Formats: sequence, C-alpha cells, structure tokens
Amino acid sequence: MSHDESDALAQVYAAKSASELADAYAAWSNGYDRETAALGYALPFIIAAWVARHVAPADAKLLDAGCGTGLSGPYLAALGYAHIEGLDMSEDMLALARGRGVYADLRQGRLGDVLPWPDGHFTAFLSTGVFTEGHAPAASLDELVRITRRGGFAVFTVRLSVLASGGFEAKFRELEQAGRWRAVEASPPFRAFAVAEPDVLVKAFVFEVL
Repeated sequence: MSHDESDALAQVYAAKSASELADAYAAWSNGYDRETAALGYALPFIIAAWVARHVAPADAKLLDAGCGTGLSGPYLAALGYAHIEGLDMSEDMLALARGRGVYADLRQGRLGDVLPWPDGHFTAFLSTGVFTEGHAPAASLDELVRITRRGGFAVFTVRLSVLASGGFEAKFRELEQAGRWRAVEASPPFRAFAVAEPDVLVKAFVFEVL
C-alpha cells in the first residue's frame, strides 16, 4: 500500500462530520477504484453472492445504498438484475457510477436522512463499506427498511468494530421486536481487504422485511 493510498483511506476514517466525509471522498474519487483494488477491497463484489442467494433477479428492483463509484453494479447486472438504483452522498462518486451504464437511477443523498422513495419501493437494498467507523449511523436502517417491500430483503455489511458500539446490534433487535424484519443469515467475521488492512473485519447480514 503506497503512502498516498494510506493517506486517502486514513482521511476517510478520520472524518468527523458528514461534510468532512464528503470532502474526503470527493478528493479520493478519481483514484478510488484503482487504490481500493490494490488494497484487495472485496465487499462490493462479494455482496452480490448474498443478494443472489436470497433475491430472484426476475422483476427485482435493487437499491445500492452508499453505492460510491458503483463497483457492485456491473456484477449485479451480470447476474441478471436489470433494475438497480443507487444512492451516495458524493456527487463525484456518483458521476463515476453513472459512467458504468448499469444504474437505472442515481441520487445524491445521505443515509440517516429521509430517503426520496415511497414505502416499499424496492425488492431489496444492499450496502457495503457504509456501516463502518465515521460513516452512516445504525438509524439509517429505519429508512432503508421503510422503502423495502414486505417479503423483500436487507443485505449489508457492518464493520465488527462498530457492531455493538455503533448501536447496530441494538437496532437489529429494535426492528425485530417491532415486527419490521426477521433475521435470515449472518456471516462469520471476514476481512474487507484481501491484501491490506488485516484488522478491518466485517460481518454480512441478511434480514427479511415484514
């Protein structure tokens, strides 16, 4: 990992506010794909396996929440998902995602705010690398569940270091007790980066929306 790559990732993790995070991603956007590939960043690709396991491609409408440059999109499209929409806080990242030509719609917005879709709009949402240190809060799941139809799925990763301290485990229980979803699958912890950052461990989760 080069010094510049280390600095870019460090600036993302060091952001103390939404505006600082947006600025960090804007500064990193042009080199993001190349640098994360060099680090062995696997989450945008492996998430497609969990989506394919639980969501039939026919007539599925997916939201890639925190889509970044859209790395997941082409692989989901290759698996037969014809309708994919994306949301990200960085317009610079969305511009790169738009160039991939597989997203039906891309919108700028921040997870944790009210989302610009009606109740039950999506068959499923997926999200990777977003529920981590200094990023989207656990409260984001309320809106993501709202815009996912009953019988649909929530498929996402959470960094192990914030699973409890970030309120994610509590939010999981809250949504389950409220009858809004049920747990379907949870992976063991695994590395988000195959080459670098061996201490960055995540878990993948799948819930069915009720």
